[in-house]
Amino acid sequence: MSGRPDGEPLAPVLAAAPVADGEFVEITDADVEQVVELWKTCELTRPWNDPYVDIAEARAGDDSTVLVARTGGRVAATAMAGYDGHRGWLYYVAVAPELRRSGLGRAAVVAAEAWLVARGARKIQLMVRTANTDVLGFYGRMGYADQECTVLGRWIESD
Repeated sequence: MSGRPDGEPLAPVLAAAPVADGEFVEITDADVEQVVELWKTCELTRPWNDPYVDIAEARAGDDSTVLVARTGGRVAATAMAGYDGHRGWLYYVAVAPELRRSGLGRAAVVAAEAWLVARGARKIQLMVRTANTDVLGFYGRMGYADQECTVLGRWIESD
């Protein structure tokens, strides 16, 4: 298959914007506390999703990861990526508030996209809370569009 279902050509992976202190790399044990702090600062955490569990589970397999970029020795941006064998998914894309509009958000998405494409993803999706209009605009400028589907879910009780 050489294009999208609607016949349009596939979008190329974008070129990454420069990152202050280096490339996006996979999270290390030493980064975990700073990553959770960043996610909380960016209001990405929710009481029902333990960020420590999300990080541990992302690091546990070959089909998911958390990528980080550092500025001044601190975690400045993140992107969690996961490949389900059919699509790539982005989660927890975060940039320290004082560094927004610096290109780090774009670089985080591009790094996660490249990670997913290297694993076979041909389509990358993400979920954005409807009220987060600033972020919807950011992703729209990067070529992401409403997929005209509704995400449904239900929690499964575990013992």
